[in-house]
Amino acid sequence: MSKDFYNATGFYEFVGEKKLMGTKCKSCGELFVPPRPVCSACHSEEMEWVEMSGKGKLEAFTVTLYGPTRMVEAGYDAKNPYCVGVVRLDEGPAISAQIFGLDLTKPEAIKIGTPMGLTFIERTEGEKKNTYIGFEAT
Repeated sequence: MSKDFYNATGFYEFVGEKKLMGTKCKSCGELFVPPRPVCSACHSEEMEWVEMSGKGKLEAFTVTLYGPTRMVEAGYDAKNPYCVGVVRLDEGPAISAQIFGLDLTKPEAIKIGTPMGLTFIERTEGEKKNTYIGFEAT
């Protein structure tokens, strides 16, 4: 795979192809999502792309009533809140994303450790269609 992990472009190209990719250090095996060009564990620059399973557990979350313009334009507001969280992937890395499939009217009932599965969100923003990572309770 020739997509660049020295910047975010390659990562988002894979997201557009509906793949969650990370980088793996060829020296020590450490995994990173989003990708990094240098391993923070052993400082090796020998990295390779690896596809993540997209399965994990909810590690942290917040229910958002007043979001940035992009989310307001997507239809979210105080009457239609959204959830953002951190999911610890089964492979080890953690990633933040929008969370679906939870009862946002009762945030106190949302449980850390809830199993999550990868989903992709497609939104039209202006004349452009963008794909984002999300996770859904399984």
